[in-house]
Amino acid sequence: MDKSKEAKSPRDLIVSSAHLAVGTSPALSELEYGSILFSHAFNRWMVRCMAAAGAPGLSPIEILIIHSVRHRDRPKTLSDLCLVLDIEDTHVANYAVKKLGAAGLVKTGKSGKEKLIQVTDKGLEALTRYSEIRERLLVEATKVSGLSQDDLSGIASHLRTLSGYYEQAARSAATL
Repeated sequence: MDKSKEAKSPRDLIVSSAHLAVGTSPALSELEYGSILFSHAFNRWMVRCMAAAGAPGLSPIEILIIHSVRHRDRPKTLSDLCLVLDIEDTHVANYAVKKLGAAGLVKTGKSGKEKLIQVTDKGLEALTRYSEIRERLLVEATKVSGLSQDDLSGIASHLRTLSGYYEQAARSAATL
Protein backbone atom coordinates (compact mmCIF):
# COMPACT_ATOMS: atom_id res chain seq x y z
CA MET A 1 0.00 0.00 0.00
CA ASP A 2 1.17 3.53 -0.83
CA LYS A 3 2.65 5.03 2.35
CA SER A 4 1.14 8.46 1.54
CA LYS A 5 -2.37 6.94 1.52
CA GLU A 6 -2.04 5.21 4.90
CA ALA A 7 -4.02 6.68 7.75
CA LYS A 8 -1.94 8.85 10.03
CA SER A 9 -1.81 7.97 13.68
CA PRO A 10 -3.37 10.55 16.03
CA ARG A 11 0.16 11.37 17.23
CA ASP A 12 1.12 12.45 13.69
CA LEU A 13 -1.80 14.85 13.30
CA ILE A 14 -1.62 18.53 14.09
CA VAL A 15 -4.58 19.03 16.41
CA SER A 16 -5.53 21.26 19.32
CA SER A 17 -7.40 18.54 21.21
CA ALA A 18 -5.73 15.14 21.04
CA HIS A 19 -8.59 13.59 23.00
CA LEU A 20 -10.88 14.32 20.03
CA ALA A 21 -8.46 12.74 17.55
CA VAL A 22 -8.72 9.24 19.02
CA GLY A 23 -12.15 8.38 17.58
CA THR A 24 -12.94 7.01 14.14
CA SER A 25 -12.18 10.31 12.36
CA PRO A 26 -8.94 11.78 13.69
CA ALA A 27 -8.61 13.82 10.50
CA LEU A 28 -11.78 15.71 11.45
CA SER A 29 -9.96 16.96 14.56
CA GLU A 30 -7.09 18.06 12.32
CA LEU A 31 -9.57 19.90 10.08
CA GLU A 32 -11.14 21.58 13.10
CA TYR A 33 -7.77 22.87 14.30
CA GLY A 34 -6.99 24.12 10.80
CA SER A 35 -10.38 25.86 10.78
CA ILE A 36 -9.60 27.56 14.09
CA LEU A 37 -6.27 28.84 12.80
CA PHE A 38 -7.78 29.89 9.48
CA SER A 39 -10.72 31.74 11.06
CA HIS A 40 -8.44 33.70 13.39
CA ALA A 41 -6.02 34.54 10.57
CA PHE A 42 -8.90 35.56 8.30
CA ASN A 43 -10.37 37.82 10.99
CA ARG A 44 -6.97 39.46 11.62
CA TRP A 45 -6.52 39.92 7.88
CA MET A 46 -9.89 41.63 7.42
CA VAL A 47 -9.33 44.03 10.33
CA ARG A 48 -5.82 44.99 9.24
CA CYS A 49 -6.70 45.28 5.58
CA MET A 50 -9.70 47.49 6.36
CA ALA A 51 -7.52 49.66 8.63
CA ALA A 52 -4.98 49.99 5.80
CA ALA A 53 -7.87 50.90 3.49
CA GLY A 54 -8.69 53.85 5.74
CA ALA A 55 -11.41 52.41 7.97
CA PRO A 56 -9.71 51.43 11.23
CA GLY A 57 -11.46 50.19 14.35
CA LEU A 58 -13.97 47.86 12.69
CA SER A 59 -14.60 44.36 13.98
CA PRO A 60 -14.63 41.32 11.68
CA ILE A 61 -18.44 41.15 11.78
CA GLU A 62 -18.71 44.82 10.79
CA ILE A 63 -16.35 44.22 7.88
CA LEU A 64 -18.30 41.17 6.75
CA ILE A 65 -21.49 43.21 6.92
CA ILE A 66 -20.18 46.14 4.86
CA HIS A 67 -18.90 43.69 2.21
CA SER A 68 -22.32 41.99 2.16
CA VAL A 69 -24.12 45.33 1.93
CA ARG A 70 -21.98 46.18 -1.11
CA HIS A 71 -22.61 42.76 -2.73
CA ARG A 72 -24.19 43.29 -6.16
CA ASP A 73 -24.60 47.01 -5.37
CA ARG A 74 -28.13 46.54 -4.04
CA PRO A 75 -29.43 47.73 -0.66
CA LYS A 76 -29.91 44.94 1.90
CA THR A 77 -32.26 44.41 4.81
CA LEU A 78 -31.06 43.35 8.22
CA SER A 79 -32.71 39.96 7.68
CA ASP A 80 -30.86 39.58 4.34
CA LEU A 81 -27.55 40.17 6.10
CA CYS A 82 -28.33 37.80 8.96
CA LEU A 83 -29.39 35.07 6.53
CA VAL A 84 -26.38 35.34 4.22
CA LEU A 85 -23.83 35.69 7.03
CA ASP A 86 -25.55 33.10 9.25
CA ILE A 87 -25.91 35.55 12.15
CA GLU A 88 -28.33 34.17 14.74
CA ASP A 89 -28.55 37.28 16.92
CA THR A 90 -30.02 40.17 14.92
CA HIS A 91 -28.89 42.57 17.67
CA VAL A 92 -25.26 41.83 16.71
CA ALA A 93 -25.95 42.74 13.09
CA ASN A 94 -28.04 45.78 14.03
CA TYR A 95 -25.28 47.10 16.31
CA ALA A 96 -22.73 46.60 13.52
CA VAL A 97 -24.94 48.51 11.05
CA LYS A 98 -25.27 51.37 13.57
CA LYS A 99 -21.50 51.48 14.05
CA LEU A 100 -20.92 51.45 10.27
CA GLY A 101 -23.50 54.22 9.92
CA ALA A 102 -21.81 56.33 12.62
CA ALA A 103 -18.52 55.91 10.72
CA GLY A 104 -20.25 57.16 7.55
CA LEU A 105 -19.66 53.88 5.70
CA VAL A 106 -23.31 52.87 5.28
CA LYS A 107 -26.64 54.66 5.36
CA THR A 108 -30.11 53.39 6.05
CA GLY A 109 -33.46 54.18 4.52
CA LYS A 110 -36.93 52.69 4.41
CA SER A 111 -38.82 50.63 1.88
CA GLY A 112 -42.25 50.12 3.33
CA LYS A 113 -41.72 48.73 6.81
CA GLU A 114 -38.25 47.40 6.06
CA LYS A 115 -35.03 49.23 6.85
CA LEU A 116 -32.65 49.14 3.88
CA ILE A 117 -28.90 49.44 4.28
CA GLN A 118 -26.58 50.62 1.54
CA VAL A 119 -22.95 51.63 1.21
CA THR A 120 -22.11 55.35 1.15
CA ASP A 121 -19.51 56.92 -1.13
CA LYS A 122 -17.07 56.87 1.79
CA GLY A 123 -17.81 53.17 2.31
CA LEU A 124 -17.35 52.48 -1.38
CA GLU A 125 -13.95 54.22 -1.33
CA ALA A 126 -12.82 52.10 1.63
CA LEU A 127 -14.05 48.90 -0.02
CA THR A 128 -12.30 49.80 -3.28
CA ARG A 129 -9.03 50.35 -1.41
CA TYR A 130 -9.61 47.09 0.51
CA SER A 131 -10.02 45.26 -2.79
CA GLU A 132 -6.83 46.80 -4.19
CA ILE A 133 -4.84 45.89 -1.08
CA ARG A 134 -6.31 42.37 -1.11
CA GLU A 135 -5.30 41.90 -4.73
CA ARG A 136 -1.75 43.13 -4.11
CA LEU A 137 -1.04 41.35 -0.82
CA LEU A 138 -3.26 38.29 -0.65
CA VAL A 139 -4.24 37.27 -4.16
CA GLU A 140 -0.67 37.56 -5.42
CA ALA A 141 0.59 35.49 -2.46
CA THR A 142 -1.96 32.72 -3.05
CA LYS A 143 -1.00 32.45 -6.72
CA VAL A 144 2.39 31.01 -5.76
CA SER A 145 0.76 28.36 -3.53
CA GLY A 146 0.11 26.08 -6.49
CA LEU A 147 -3.63 26.09 -5.78
CA SER A 148 -5.64 26.79 -8.91
CA GLN A 149 -8.90 28.73 -8.98
CA ASP A 150 -10.66 25.36 -9.34
CA ASP A 151 -8.82 24.06 -6.25
CA LEU A 152 -9.89 27.09 -4.22
CA SER A 153 -13.48 26.70 -5.43
CA GLY A 154 -13.42 23.04 -4.46
CA ILE A 155 -12.15 23.85 -0.97
CA ALA A 156 -14.88 26.49 -0.60
CA SER A 157 -17.51 23.96 -1.68
CA HIS A 158 -16.25 21.41 0.85
CA LEU A 159 -16.29 24.02 3.62
CA ARG A 160 -19.89 25.01 2.82
CA THR A 161 -20.89 21.33 2.86
CA LEU A 162 -19.11 20.74 6.17
CA SER A 163 -20.80 23.80 7.66
CA GLY A 164 -24.14 22.11 6.94
CA TYR A 165 -23.02 18.98 8.82
CA TYR A 166 -21.95 21.09 11.79
CA GLU A 167 -25.26 23.01 11.75
CA GLN A 168 -27.24 19.77 11.73
CA ALA A 169 -25.09 18.32 14.51
CA ALA A 170 -25.59 21.52 16.52
CA ARG A 171 -29.38 21.22 16.16
CA SER A 172 -29.20 17.57 17.20
CA ALA A 173 -26.97 18.36 20.19
CA ALA A 174 -29.49 20.96 21.35
CA THR A 175 -32.08 18.19 21.73
CA LEU A 176 -29.91 15.99 23.96
